[in-house]
Amino acid sequence: MSYDPEKENLTIPESEQLVTAKALNIFGQNLEKKTNLKFSTGKRLRARIRVLEAEVAEFQSSESARLYGLTSEVERAVAKAISEENGHRLYRLIKPLHPADFADLIERHSYTERRLLVTIVGKNFDPEILAELDEAVREEIIPYLSNEVLSSSLASLPTDDTIGVFGGLGEEEQERLLSSISEDGRILVEEGLAYEEDTAGRLMQREVVSVPRNWTVGQTVDFLRISPGLPVDFYDIFILDRDRSPLGKLSLSNLLRTKRPVLVEHIMERKFHRVLVHMDQEDVAMLFRKYGLVSAPVVDEKEKLVGMITVDDVVDVIDEEAEEDLMRLGGVVEDDLHGSLVSTTRLRFSWLAINLMTAIIASLVIGAFGATIEKMVALAVLMPLVASMGGNAGTQSLTVAVRALAMRELTTTNASKFVIKETAVGFFNGVVFACIAGIVSWLWFGDLQIAAVLATAMIINLIIAGLFGALIPIGLKRLNFDPAIGSSVFVTTVTDVVGFFSFLGLAAYFLI
Repeated sequence: MSYDPEKENLTIPESEQLVTAKALNIFGQNLEKKTNLKFSTGKRLRARIRVLEAEVAEFQSSESARLYGLTSEVERAVAKAISEENGHRLYRLIKPLHPADFADLIERHSYTERRLLVTIVGKNFDPEILAELDEAVREEIIPYLSNEVLSSSLASLPTDDTIGVFGGLGEEEQERLLSSISEDGRILVEEGLAYEEDTAGRLMQREVVSVPRNWTVGQTVDFLRISPGLPVDFYDIFILDRDRSPLGKLSLSNLLRTKRPVLVEHIMERKFHRVLVHMDQEDVAMLFRKYGLVSAPVVDEKEKLVGMITVDDVVDVIDEEAEEDLMRLGGVVEDDLHGSLVSTTRLRFSWLAINLMTAIIASLVIGAFGATIEKMVALAVLMPLVASMGGNAGTQSLTVAVRALAMRELTTTNASKFVIKETAVGFFNGVVFACIAGIVSWLWFGDLQIAAVLATAMIINLIIAGLFGALIPIGLKRLNFDPAIGSSVFVTTVTDVVGFFSFLGLAAYFLI
């Protein structure tokens, strides 16, 4: 663009008209008028360009959100809109987001910014956002949603998602939400909350498609067309007897391929998997994973159909259980990322206290050989090598064991074989790294005896690491404890104590 200060007149050259025209056309403005505009001052043009650039960036960000989800460009645009307190632009940016992406956006912002995001959406708040949010964040934002929004949101959610929302709230918030929903909805929620947490009863949805065994394909199809109470998404139809017990299931694809006069009883799948209402959700996930299920009926103690579980719910459980095991191995809980400073500090305190006690035990072992260390400084330099190698080797074994136990791959049948294998792996790795560490020690200190002691201690510690790295998770599982919780602490303690004791003990016996 060119600016003539004498004429105080600004024009857009032909070479730049196309670019400007395209930008203006994004918002449906007339190309010819806009590209031929005369601007009275350079200041006005610069202001117009800034507005135009902002609108283009906003459009691109909203289009990116619609097409690609929560991208870094969208996040930056949202952050800028929040900092500028531009509510109109912020709403245009977050409106195209999928509920799962908007839930991620809420979780990534601070408390004040979360409140602003929820307030901006107002009555247009998508109910699925509640189901996608982390429990700690959900409990934080619910007070800023009106009873009208909550009532409509919870009424439109499937029962499994509704119960999931309620399950993560305190009693006061539960009472408030219960008062905002219909009588029928309240009964369903209260019945769902009566089941223990992390069971099939909490996971299932009450909306289920079932028909009598004597119905034809035509009757079933007509029923699906006119019935108002069907689930939003379903994959199988369950065939029931007079007592409402499932006799079989019929996939939608099989239903649509069959002629109308055929009885559903003749084409149903008779071999299918039922889920007991009190079954642990981890066992449910294992059932779906092992047999490739898409959905499964949930039955009570009397074998009566009470709901169904679909694969999308099970995917969430699989992610949740995997995350839980991973977090527990590190001594943290699932809500660490979104929890408050005080709660996170408190939850980690007990784990660190246990680590302190185990570290004291290892220090006592070192203290018992204080005189030996004073006479030979090289021992203090080389001690961490033995303990560190043992700790890492033990962590490798216990990680394999914990995952195998979680996947039901490690049982009483193959447990002994697994322990022997891990011990053998520890031995062979110990020999290899003992040779390497011994050579390094000999070149460093020029003492062959110290090198031999270091190598021997390393072999011993890696054998113990492999043995206890496999045994401790299996032992905790046999005692009905979660092996992911305490395995790492015990294994690290064992490898530290054995490593220090073997190295310093051998040194005291052969070198002093």
